[in-house]
Amino acid sequence: MSKKKEKKEPPVLETPVEEIREEQALPEEAQAGRPVDEPEAVTEESPEPVQEPPVPREQFLRLAAEYDNYRKRTAKEKESLWTDAKADTVQAFLPVYDNLERALKQDTADEAYKKGVEMTMNQLKEVFAKLGVTEIDAQGQPFDPNLHNAVMHVEDENLGENVVAQVFQAGFMLGDKVIRFAMVQVAN
Repeated sequence: MSKKKEKKEPPVLETPVEEIREEQALPEEAQAGRPVDEPEAVTEESPEPVQEPPVPREQFLRLAAEYDNYRKRTAKEKESLWTDAKADTVQAFLPVYDNLERALKQDTADEAYKKGVEMTMNQLKEVFAKLGVTEIDAQGQPFDPNLHNAVMHVEDENLGENVVAQVFQAGFMLGDKVIRFAMVQVAN
């Protein structure tokens, strides 16, 4: 019997080759419509991840100190901004204070009017006190260029040298910060 080699025809595939290649290329999650995590490229040539040497304790201490300094500095800046904002607000109300003070010095026959101005002035002083604003005590005090603005000099033997003889405009402080210098006359 002679055997003839029969040529076998390749089997007929039901799905086209391109679809098979696409299915093999995608992971199962992608085929099912689920999100796919990026695969890590692992090859024989890629080295193992390099582990960095442990960070010394001194470096941690320095980092902690830097953070502590940053925290203190920002807290100080925040407090400074708050104080500056209060000082600016009070400074905007100082002309009102000056006008009320002038109104109180004027003689008037209407007692109700005078009482109303006094009440308004007292209320403004209370608001200043709540904000921590104090009036600079200048009358009869030694002249201090850090608190007073000398606009006039007068010769007066009853007062000592460099003593405030008269206050023209009241000065105000917020804590240690001068909001407005007291405008004064100084005896020589």
